[in-house]
Amino acid sequence: MNVSKLLTCPVLALALAGAMGAPAASAADAAQPFTQPAEAASHATRASVLGAANAGSRVVTVGEHGIVLLSDDDGKSYRQADKVPLRATLNAVHFADPQQGWAVGHWGAILHTADGGRTWQTQRLDTKIDQPLFSVYFRDTMHGVAVGLWSLMLRTEDGGKTWTQVELPHPAAQKGADANLYAVFAGGPGALLVAAERGRILRSVDDGATWTYVETGYQGSFWAGTYLKSGALLVGGLKGTIYRSDDAGASWKPAASPAKSSVTAFREQDGKVFATALDGVLLTSADDGKSFVATQRADRLPLTAAAVASSGVLLQYSKAGVVAAGSRH
Repeated sequence: MNVSKLLTCPVLALALAGAMGAPAASAADAAQPFTQPAEAASHATRASVLGAANAGSRVVTVGEHGIVLLSDDDGKSYRQADKVPLRATLNAVHFADPQQGWAVGHWGAILHTADGGRTWQTQRLDTKIDQPLFSVYFRDTMHGVAVGLWSLMLRTEDGGKTWTQVELPHPAAQKGADANLYAVFAGGPGALLVAAERGRILRSVDDGATWTYVETGYQGSFWAGTYLKSGALLVGGLKGTIYRSDDAGASWKPAASPAKSSVTAFREQDGKVFATALDGVLLTSADDGKSFVATQRADRLPLTAAAVASSGVLLQYSKAGVVAAGSRH
């Protein structure tokens, strides 16, 4: 793995900090500070946000130091969650319904909430090695998949009470499955996809029981993916690259995009598709993800996550925390 390339991205720099760190013998000691409960922080809304999701009308974000933020007024204000058992960096969050949600992050951590993000409990933690999980998706409150560093994929069929590691196939001409898996997302009924390194996408048509690789022809990493209301699929990543599929992920073609800033998240709202990106870039598509136009913040603040408020407002998040709604600085 080319760590220098990964660390050029603020999102992955945070997610990978320490992942290549101490020898196994001292891993438990290295993990100890992160296994303490997250603390209330006066600067919570300025801490890096790496993931955001909707829990009904509530918006929930996760990020560095185990900080979880909740907003019940369409992003106008935020408060910290009452209880988070870890202060490790959390990379992603997903809700199966307004109450049941999961967050994943460093040390292979998986946290669960049953009250819309107000309090969290640890379902999984591996202090033997810091192998971060980058993304999580639940089809319903029982069936979920989490993915991360070095082809780590975990699957649950009981709401996260138990997690089983999935043995992935080897890509063609490779001895093992060692690519980083950055984003798992729905691909239609019974289908799941994972955006990965080396232009590869993992695809399952049986709810994650078995997987195959799809080669897009691109050689860089994909960091984000989404299933659009039309049934089209999008993945995006390095240097503003976006690929689109109209056949449930069996084949992919590049989407037209003018930006060279790496894509970090997709959201769809009111017939438009939005993609947040580094360097303060927001990409917008009015033709179902076939082509995008770009706008850029003057301060080039790296945008790392997004959510859509119940009012329809696009909420953006960054390496410097919450971005004020409508902010164009």
